[in-house]
Amino acid sequence: MFDYENLKLIWWVLVGVLLIGFALTDGFDLGAAALMPLVSRNDQERRVVINTIAPHWDGNQVWLITAGGALFAAWPLVYSAAFSGLYWALLLVLFALFVRPVGFDYRSKLENTRWRRGWDWALCIGALVPSLVFGVAFGNLLLGLPFQFDDSLRSSYHGSFWQLLSPFALLAGVVSLSMLCLHGGTWLMMRTEGVMAQRARKVSQGLAFVYLAAFLGAGAWLAAGDINGLVISSSFDPNVALNPLAKTVAAGNPGWLGNYVTYPITTIAPLLGVFGGLLALIAALGDRPRIAFLGSSLAIVGTLCTAGFALFPFVMPSSLDPASSLTVWDAVSSHTTLVIMLVAASIFVPLILCYTLWCYAKMWGTVTPAHINDNPHGLY
Repeated sequence: MFDYENLKLIWWVLVGVLLIGFALTDGFDLGAAALMPLVSRNDQERRVVINTIAPHWDGNQVWLITAGGALFAAWPLVYSAAFSGLYWALLLVLFALFVRPVGFDYRSKLENTRWRRGWDWALCIGALVPSLVFGVAFGNLLLGLPFQFDDSLRSSYHGSFWQLLSPFALLAGVVSLSMLCLHGGTWLMMRTEGVMAQRARKVSQGLAFVYLAAFLGAGAWLAAGDINGLVISSSFDPNVALNPLAKTVAAGNPGWLGNYVTYPITTIAPLLGVFGGLLALIAALGDRPRIAFLGSSLAIVGTLCTAGFALFPFVMPSSLDPASSLTVWDAVSSHTTLVIMLVAASIFVPLILCYTLWCYAKMWGTVTPAHINDNPHGLY
């Protein structure tokens, strides 16, 4: 059906599509929950925010679960090295995500101010933490992670949790946090009315400025050449199963900009990120919520593609031993595994997409305080 080289490229694209799908869908409910203290002033308004996202969040989470499963099956070496080396960071994200279903289900069970306020802050923090950590993770990929493989391909990690919080990684975290919160703000512009929609509009304007400044700042930092990217300096056959240690890797790609020089068409990605941020800003200023949401969506696609194109073919670079860096060519499963997974993905990913669109179509509409009053026990 497909040769091994093309399958490797197809799965690089598919994993990217799944991550973008997660960022587009779960991104707005993470952003909306994070913005809850800024756009709501009382219990009714907080319930409005929650009910714009609660019917969808678990379906949105399917994209993350699917991406994790695809990572495990398609890139097992990446999965093992990442989940062992980044254990505490991933555990922090996991526990933050645990708070969300509990908060949605239990927040309105008691008519107690302290109880509800506590769950509101839990939902807010449970959204802020993953939004920040995801960006920090991408920042550390560009910096390289301190891991290496021994002769038996057993990975060992030689860093700590606090080393992940370098200035550049934190800047990447700001890009992610502002981008997802902007997406949540434009979502609330569409799904609420009156004063709440206006608050979301003002917050979105500020977040668009922060996103653009952080995104352009991170790009300028990379362009300065202080961060040196990697290149594969030895010959290899991409159509065979490779040992990650069989290649030679050199630090000869200043700022990870090599692919943008070699393939100028890839510059569409950062331009799309900037255009999306500007479109969201202009649409928020003009009170055009649907266009603002389109802008924040384009910003997400552009930002993730910018990171992916810069790193290619590297998936998990190593700062400790560049030869141990994992790439699209040598971190993948067998040809048979990739074929079986591709057949499954071609069936189930479209089903997930169709089901998601059907759910949004059936549950679309604005949520207002009056709607909350009319359904005191039928909503979250």
